[in-house]
Amino acid sequence: MNQKLGRASIRLEQPVYILNSASVVGTKEGEGPLGLLFDRVGQDDMFGCRTWEEAESTLQKEAVGLALEKAGLRPEDISFFFAGDLLGQSMATSFGISAYQVPLLGVYGACSTCGESLALGAMSIAGGFADKAVCVTSSHFASAEKEFRFPLDYGNQRPLSATWTVTGSAAFVLGGEKGRKARARISAMTIGKVVDFGLKDSMNMGACMAPAAASTLEQHFVDFAGQPDDYDKIITGDLGKVGQRVLIDLLRKKGYDISEQHMDCGIEVFDAASQDTHAGGSGCGCSAVTLSAYILKQLEEGNWKKVLFMPTGALLSKTSFNEGMSVPGIAHGVVIETV
Repeated sequence: MNQKLGRASIRLEQPVYILNSASVVGTKEGEGPLGLLFDRVGQDDMFGCRTWEEAESTLQKEAVGLALEKAGLRPEDISFFFAGDLLGQSMATSFGISAYQVPLLGVYGACSTCGESLALGAMSIAGGFADKAVCVTSSHFASAEKEFRFPLDYGNQRPLSATWTVTGSAAFVLGGEKGRKARARISAMTIGKVVDFGLKDSMNMGACMAPAAASTLEQHFVDFAGQPDDYDKIITGDLGKVGQRVLIDLLRKKGYDISEQHMDCGIEVFDAASQDTHAGGSGCGCSAVTLSAYILKQLEEGNWKKVLFMPTGALLSKTSFNEGMSVPGIAHGVVIETV
């Protein structure tokens, strides 16, 4: 039977389970409000490596290893990896998880990569093309600054609209059977499209990504004939304080008020009063580690029954930015429920 719904959504006939997950973060993230919930916090952000890029690869390697261990599985039990990061040619992924020797489908959705990989992993299992899959992504503050903005040694000043890239990685083990004790289940998804409002400020990613989040969320409500109160939480990835205001305003113009349900991982992961991250957190790792450490915990404990997890991504590169192009955005929504 066709599981496609509306213009851009899929309702799974049988849910796909998040069997287990793991999160590994840097020191700043470990000092934040969610610090005690992460599986591993590094003693320093180099993680014993020579370069920032190697450190980010180590984040992915450790996250996958921990997730498999917690799920009681071996690499040979996994059909596919769905993985990506923010660096050129997804090098953190290529070097980070190559040792596992699992067939890899590389994913790039910028900071929406966690949502995209979960959607693709769930579709592959629901379609009978995979038995189990691991979805993993990462980001690192220093490697991202060097890739997209300025190397740390430059010492540039950051405006209040800027966000702080999360140093972290999370891996999620998906399967068609819930096994011993699955953490949650994926029941539906809405795939986003590229949305470009013409904004060019790479120091205000929240405003650049918010239109894409609004587009995906509006399409989700149309496809499912739904409303915001269908969910305990509607969770974006890393819009931060600026992007959150833009998103809520854009949706109100469309007739949807999400102010009661909305939560942003970038706002939750750092303490605004003491950690000086300006608008909040960002990066592929932001939504991923928050999902693994905090959101799934709320579902497991029954505090929430159903959430819409919708990471957001800014689709720019060094080349596009230096050539004066705008910063398009994309967002993918994944419906996650209690088991």
